[in-house]
Amino acid sequence: MPPSTVPPPGERFNFAQHLLERNAGRPGKTAFVDEQASLSYGELAERVRGLAAGLRALGIKREERVLLLMLDSVDWPVAFLGTMYAGAVPVAVNTLLTADDYAYMLEHSRAQAVLVSGALLPTLTAAMVKSDHEVGKVIVSRPLAPLHPSEVDFEAFVAAQPPAPRPAATGPDDPGFWLYSSGSTGRPKGTVHSHGNPYWTAELYGAGVLGLREDDVCFSAAKLFFAYGLGNALSFPMSAGATTLLMGERPTPEATFKRWRGVPAGPHGAPPLPPEGTLAAPGDPSPLKLLKPTIFFGAPTGFAGMLAHPALPPRSELALRLVSSAGEALPAELGERFKQHFGVDIVDGIGSTEMLHIFISNRPDRVRYGSTGWVVPGYEIELRGEDGAPVPDGEIGDLYIQGPSAAMMYWGNRTKTRETFQGGWTKAGDKYVKNADGSYTYSGRSDDMLKVSGIYVSPFEVEATLVQHPAVLEAAVIGVPDAEGLTKTKAFVVLKAGAAVSADELKTFVKDKLAPYKYPRQIEFVAELPKTATGKIQRFKLREKELQAG
Repeated sequence: MPPSTVPPPGERFNFAQHLLERNAGRPGKTAFVDEQASLSYGELAERVRGLAAGLRALGIKREERVLLLMLDSVDWPVAFLGTMYAGAVPVAVNTLLTADDYAYMLEHSRAQAVLVSGALLPTLTAAMVKSDHEVGKVIVSRPLAPLHPSEVDFEAFVAAQPPAPRPAATGPDDPGFWLYSSGSTGRPKGTVHSHGNPYWTAELYGAGVLGLREDDVCFSAAKLFFAYGLGNALSFPMSAGATTLLMGERPTPEATFKRWRGVPAGPHGAPPLPPEGTLAAPGDPSPLKLLKPTIFFGAPTGFAGMLAHPALPPRSELALRLVSSAGEALPAELGERFKQHFGVDIVDGIGSTEMLHIFISNRPDRVRYGSTGWVVPGYEIELRGEDGAPVPDGEIGDLYIQGPSAAMMYWGNRTKTRETFQGGWTKAGDKYVKNADGSYTYSGRSDDMLKVSGIYVSPFEVEATLVQHPAVLEAAVIGVPDAEGLTKTKAFVVLKAGAAVSADELKTFVKDKLAPYKYPRQIEFVAELPKTATGKIQRFKLREKELQAG
């Protein structure tokens, strides 16, 4: 059972309706704030129902897909929840992709309409020219130019119909939304989630582990189109009645610090926050209240960039009470340095697009740096060997998860569905070790693990050791064949600005901290590492580079 008193979904359950009803008693409370506007919970409910009515007026039916290609703004939750309220299926896609990617997604999802930000409309238009799509209407949020007859302004679309009086009669196991997985190779997979899945992540993790409260202000570096960001900035705060700051631009250290210091609360006021900041408006003697995030959701790459930034703000300027990390394993050294500067622990965890959010995590009151933490109550974990049998504690095994938020399938891909969703278990593609205290330590991706001299070596373990050196900002480790065809480790290292260190010094540094066979035999200094849009290091690209060089 979930840790809160909210009952689990019944035979009829619409996730959008669920969130609106949970906040029906706080219509004036600020729900979302972006750079240009804010929405109260009451306004959000009206707009969600208005968008649902608009989609129905277009003739879009239950379970038909609607592509959602939007930058984070107050229009995003309206688009996502309005589509679910109507019983249609929002397909939230990465805003950093190419026209070719969107052309594939339009055809693959058979989207009947598109909700798009004005800034992304040219890319969408190029994708539609390239694809054999079924799109009948394009709805444009904050357009930057006059619209084509087949396009309509988002505001006008929401206001054109009387708000839908009731949601579609969906159930918890009906398709609710899609997310495309960011696989390291091949076409992205359309991961189908049900209406019930985000309920469980909000209850088991948002409430059960993080303990989000109504007076919290949440800010996520991960965008809403990611599984991690969707929970952080929509499902979790709305389930608690909290406020969310949304940011359309890239989460650079400068942009993040600006939000940490506070943004104007907007016309609906704000929950009481300790400490409060104020901002005097020009010509207005009354101060404006600042919303300062109390909860921040980030990723290790972002934390490394922040801690290396010369304008790192002092803890006295901030109101953070909790910081979460996911996307890749958090090196212990990063967490310890963050805690030393800000006085707040980073709560590291692991989730996936397939499980929707985090299923192993540290706790706000129990952090073990260097580990991913403990199983989130409501989930089960097994570590299995190559024979499929569970491995003993202390040995590396493939990670399998069982829990109520697992995706239903990969759309139109039975082979990959069967490989990943095995009975009640979901194969993560990660390798882990279970420690004596019940916590779990990351040992790399299944396809990134290295066997050196017949012994498994975790690339992450070597990387985490390299970044402990004061001159190193980031590192990525892969296996390369030596003259005998045996696998040895090679490290690609990014140095901090103005820092200098030799390859031999780094090799010695690793040898002094790890078993000798684990040190990188080769080290190449690079300006940057290839990464996904979520900040995950793409080791496969480094392997391809080595093959081409060889």
